[in-house]
Amino acid sequence: MQLEDPELLHQFRQPETKEKAFTAIIKKYQEKLYWHIRRIVIDHDDANDVLQNMFIKTWNALENFREDSRLYTWLYRIATNESLTFLEQQKRRSAVSLSDVESGLSNKIKSDPGFDANKLEWKLQLAIQQLPEKQRIVFSLRYYDEMPYEEMSRVLETSEGALKASYHHAAKKIEDFILNH
Repeated sequence: MQLEDPELLHQFRQPETKEKAFTAIIKKYQEKLYWHIRRIVIDHDDANDVLQNMFIKTWNALENFREDSRLYTWLYRIATNESLTFLEQQKRRSAVSLSDVESGLSNKIKSDPGFDANKLEWKLQLAIQQLPEKQRIVFSLRYYDEMPYEEMSRVLETSEGALKASYHHAAKKIEDFILNH
């Protein structure tokens, strides 16, 4: 039986149940967060590294979580920020532009052993990688995670209207890419 977040947070704040509660939080959200991160950084190993860093940050900050938002929303915000930080570090390390990092992400997709440019799911992945970073994240949260705009607004700290516009532009660009490639 999975405990509700308020109970998990209560247990986390008790020294005798802290580790058990954190393990339960990881089990509850790990897969969703992994796929959210993976859609941003693409590579499996990179996604695992970012996820691990994200959970370390969560462990260190959870004690001070004020519960202004849902735990899930707070975790997604940390995962998104860690993913963007990872991409920025990659960019700085390689001293290339973000567009070079993004084309590198497309190359990672193409190098996957199961890659087939004629299959729609691969075209979709390539189309998503052509999007600007913010549109890519908004599209992933909405399309894959089916996150409501209200919640997305809290995760990304942006207005719902701006998110709807970003999603609309992203969907149009993806449609154009799929139709023309």
